[in-house]
Amino acid sequence: MKIYCAGPLFNPAERAEMAAIAKAIEDDGHETFLPQRDGLELAKAEGVAPKLVSQAIFDLDSYHIRDSDILLFNMNGRVPDDGACVKAGMAYAFRKIIILYKSDCRTLINGQDTPLI
Repeated sequence: MKIYCAGPLFNPAERAEMAAIAKAIEDDGHETFLPQRDGLELAKAEGVAPKLVSQAIFDLDSYHIRDSDILLFNMNGRVPDDGACVKAGMAYAFRKIIILYKSDCRTLINGQDTPLI
């Protein structure tokens, strides 16, 4: 199975956690798409019009979400990562299986995550 790993990736700890999640899935014999490793990096697109970079990232992510069997949504953090929320919505629209992962006790509303997820 191909599994898209969606979650926070904006600091070293978040990237390390996402890499560990992807490795555990790969060690179980599955293929993963990990945006920080397999996608486009905004920071490396120096000199390219930001609108073009944003569109390229969106198109690549959309393709890989549609091409995956499952989207694994890492919800760790005080609130779930906004980009991962969008990706979960896309996966839902594409009728993909969505697996929620959360090992972090922080939440937005008295021990509950947003009811929209």
